[in-house]
Amino acid sequence: MPAPIGPPVFPAEWSPQSAVMLTWPHAHSDWAERLDEVEPAFTAIVAVIAARQCVILVCFDTAHRSHVERVLRTHDVNMAKVRFYVAPSNDTWARDYGPLTVITDGRPHLIDFRFNGWGGKYPADLDDRITQRLQEQNAFGNTSVSYSSILLEGGSLDTDGAGTLLTTARCLLGPTRNPAMTKTDYERLFKTQLGVARVFWITEGELQGDDTDGHIDMLARFCNRTTIAYICCEDKRDDHYESLRRMHAELLSLRTTDGHAYQLVPLPLPQAKFTTDGRRLPASYANFLIINGAVLVPTYADPHDATALKNIQTCFPDREIIGIPCLRIIEQNGSLHCLTMQLPAGVARDS
Repeated sequence: MPAPIGPPVFPAEWSPQSAVMLTWPHAHSDWAERLDEVEPAFTAIVAVIAARQCVILVCFDTAHRSHVERVLRTHDVNMAKVRFYVAPSNDTWARDYGPLTVITDGRPHLIDFRFNGWGGKYPADLDDRITQRLQEQNAFGNTSVSYSSILLEGGSLDTDGAGTLLTTARCLLGPTRNPAMTKTDYERLFKTQLGVARVFWITEGELQGDDTDGHIDMLARFCNRTTIAYICCEDKRDDHYESLRRMHAELLSLRTTDGHAYQLVPLPLPQAKFTTDGRRLPASYANFLIINGAVLVPTYADPHDATALKNIQTCFPDREIIGIPCLRIIEQNGSLHCLTMQLPAGVARDS
C-alpha cells in the first residue's frame, strides 16, 4: 500500500491504541546473566497490556519464542492478545528502534527511522532491522511503512498530539546522531513528517547512568495538552539537584498554544540506586507507559514509589495506575517506557 500524502498528525500516547511492541530479553543480549531476574518484570508488563490490548512480542528465534510462550502460559496472561514474531535483536529497547506512527488522511502510517545504538555506544545492526522484519511477517497488517535515513529514537520525543513536541537538545544535537542537522533542520523534519508545529528544546536536566544522552522520556512528559509531569529533586546534596532545578525553570517558561503556563506535576527523584561496582542507575518515574485505560508506572522498591503513583494518578484521573517493579530493569540503564513502543488504533492486526 502506498504511503498517505496528506498532512500528518503525530498522536499523543494517550490516544487509542491497537498494540504495544515489546522485545523479550534473551541469552544473546546483555541480559544473559540475569534472565531469571528480569523475566518476571517482562511477564508483568505483558500481562497488564494483554488484558487491555494486543502485544506485539518480538522473540530472537523459534526456540526463544517457545520458551517465552511457556513462561507466559504459566502466568495470568491473556494469550489471545499476544502476537509472537521472530526477529533477532541486539537488545530490548523497543522505544528507540520501533516505528513512530503518524495519522495521515485518517489512516495510520509507520515511519522507521535509523537506530545506531544511541550514538554508537552499543551494537544495533539487528535492532535497526526489526521493524522491517515485522512488516515482512505482516505484524502491521495493511498499515503502510516508510523508511528514513535519519537517526531518531522514540524516547527522544514526546508529543501532546496537537502539534507540540518536547525534546532535548543534548541528544538530538549531539555529534553522534545526525551531526550535520541543526535545530532548523530537525524542526523542518518534524513539521513535514510528523506534523509538528512547535518544538520545545529542553537544554537542562540529566540523569546519571542514562546512556541515551538525555532522552526526554526520562525527564518530562505530556499528560494532556496542558499538563507536564517532570522529575524533580528536593535534596540539595544530590548531584542532580541543580540540573533538575534549571530544567524546572525551563518548563515554567513554556506556554500552551493559548498562551497559558503548563500545569507542572512533580515526580520525585527515587533514592540513588547503584550497581555493585558503584555506578548510579537512571531510576525515573517519568518513564511511564500510557495504554488503553491504564498507565504503567515503573517502581523501584523505593520510599518515593507511593508519591509517584499518587501524583501520576492526578494526571490521569480516568485511568488505572499500575506499578511495575523495574529495579532489575534499570540495571541495563533504561526503564519501562524505554522497553515499549505503543502502536495507535488501526496499526496492528487483530488476528
